[in-house]
Amino acid sequence: MPSTNTTARHSGEAGLPARSPLSGWPAVTAVTLGIFSIVTTEILPIGLLTTIGSGFAVSDGTAGLMITMPGLLAAVSAPVVTVATSHVDRRLMLCVFTLLLAMANFLAAAASDYWLVLVSRVIVGIVIGGFWSIGAGLAERLVPAASVGRATSVIFSAVPLGSVLGVPAGTSVGSLAGWRTAFVVMGVLAVGVLVMLLLVMPSLPPDRTTRPSVLRSTLRGVNTRFALLLTFLAVLAHFGTYTYVTPFLEHVTGAGSRLITVSLLVYGAAGIAGNFLGGAVVTRHPRATFGLAAGMIAAVTLLLPVLGRWQIGAVALLAVWGVAYGAVPVSSRTWFAKAAPDAPEAASVLFTASFQMTISLGAVAGGAVVDRTSPSTVMTLGGLVAVLVIVAAWAHSARRLTWPDNA
Repeated sequence: MPSTNTTARHSGEAGLPARSPLSGWPAVTAVTLGIFSIVTTEILPIGLLTTIGSGFAVSDGTAGLMITMPGLLAAVSAPVVTVATSHVDRRLMLCVFTLLLAMANFLAAAASDYWLVLVSRVIVGIVIGGFWSIGAGLAERLVPAASVGRATSVIFSAVPLGSVLGVPAGTSVGSLAGWRTAFVVMGVLAVGVLVMLLLVMPSLPPDRTTRPSVLRSTLRGVNTRFALLLTFLAVLAHFGTYTYVTPFLEHVTGAGSRLITVSLLVYGAAGIAGNFLGGAVVTRHPRATFGLAAGMIAAVTLLLPVLGRWQIGAVALLAVWGVAYGAVPVSSRTWFAKAAPDAPEAASVLFTASFQMTISLGAVAGGAVVDRTSPSTVMTLGGLVAVLVIVAAWAHSARRLTWPDNA
């Protein structure tokens, strides 16, 4: 990073451990599993929304606050934690956040009132912003320079994998053993990650300080602003609708718990494919990849109220939806990275904050609509928002904007 924006010490300086070709990969795996458990915990309630809501006698829209709270807190904690903990050992911070994640899951599992569930989700939000803002940039400190790119890809793969597997896995566990058991399982997973971090993660004294001026400078770039706009519209369209896909399948498709679980598993498998397909082409064709993913989301959500009345139609559309959304996180992340190649940590913070904030807004907006209208109306409105992503990607091309030379 430019010296005017950050204060850096290279990992080869005194005080930092030398890296052997293989010694850092267990630590990379621990960070990856940590992010996977965090992302899965964040979206776990989507597949259990109606079950949890009925258990506490709250509406689907009110139950949607379980998705809203983590996103809101993560958007705030990402930049705050990056700046406030700049002088704290990164290993210690990762362990603290993982411990908080385990406690939040166990609190949700034992909650006797809905407000305790929301408290646990606030803690999850803080963990998301804090762990991700620190963990995303650790690859260069854990493995040799030649392996940094591969290690970074492994760490980031936890986001789409957690996103597309979390809902069907949680729904499956919840249908078999109850929704509280699903949170217990995630708490146990977090404890396992904590133990792994303690065993394999080396001491990581802070070697880089990101100042508020870095974030302000990055935000002034036109490509960054387009990244924010595209991310806002795509994530709003997706989470404003997908948060309430279980009520849609129940009330419109007439699906039972088994079919819902199967449908979400199909969505999850398709999402993994979409992540790798999107990742393979987005660097060379960022506009087309983001636009195509948004177009597929638009088509699916606009067609669901019509074709989703039949079970085969709903399952087929969810498969397409999975492929489409699987490409969204990697597309968003790539836009931010290409917009600010000299400030990767700042780009990571902005990606995390914008993505999480919009998850929150999408869940709130979808909840307000579904409580006043119907799940079908939510799908239609989400599809119209997704169309705007295509327009925004086209506008970036029409203005003939280019990426920085080193992007």
